[in-house]
Amino acid sequence: MKSELFTRFETAIRSLSDDLLTSKTGDLVKKMLIERDGDIEVCYVPFEYVNTEAKVVIVGITPGMTQMVNALREARNQIIKGADTLTILKAAKQTGAFSGAMRPNLVSLLDSVGLNQWLGLKSCDQLFSSASALVQTTSALQNAVFIGGDNYSGTPNMLRHPLLRKQLVTYFGADAKRMKNAVFIPLGDKVAEALHFLADQGMLPRDRVLDGLPHPSGANAERIAYFLGRKNRNDLSAKTNPEKIDRARESMLRRVAALG
Repeated sequence: MKSELFTRFETAIRSLSDDLLTSKTGDLVKKMLIERDGDIEVCYVPFEYVNTEAKVVIVGITPGMTQMVNALREARNQIIKGADTLTILKAAKQTGAFSGAMRPNLVSLLDSVGLNQWLGLKSCDQLFSSASALVQTTSALQNAVFIGGDNYSGTPNMLRHPLLRKQLVTYFGADAKRMKNAVFIPLGDKVAEALHFLADQGMLPRDRVLDGLPHPSGANAERIAYFLGRKNRNDLSAKTNPEKIDRARESMLRRVAALG
């Protein structure tokens, strides 16, 4: 496990105040800044832990501010307790990954395509508690990316921007090669594109990429509701393409069932 970034930021994490973590201001970004290019800022999140025995890897686009704060708070608390680096990073990963309102949406999506049945679970909610040994939660961009202070949502394209492409290959790409028996589930089209790019580079097997789930963000509520069958086709707005979602859902169901 690479922990050079944790070593670099450990003192800064220890010194984080509750006020700073609650306010989520630009001051926190400054303290955790790894690299900047124009209005693009990459900030450290203690997500280095890799579960090399994972059966499933859930891949978001990048940690948002909520996930960053939750992970930093847990890392700070573990540091103060005197925990070792592995314990700190495991705890930060489990606490911060896909935390907030995103997690219930993610669980519902995974259960809807039968991933819980393949894993032998009542629900994929257990992946974040009793069954955490089965999963690696991660992001194509492991560290938080902000554009003009806002959470990165895919623009500029990470494959076309040198700084973002370096982040993708250096961190997630290297980790993917270590998880040899896992299937990879990208959340959203931008992440799927990134994983197929890494497959072209030989960093993960293309046939282990199960793409098709909508991103579980609350901003994607209508697509999620339709994917889950909670909203009728006739009630969809013009911004939602039901044919695309239908194809994606059918493909996911077929490929998950084929896992055995």
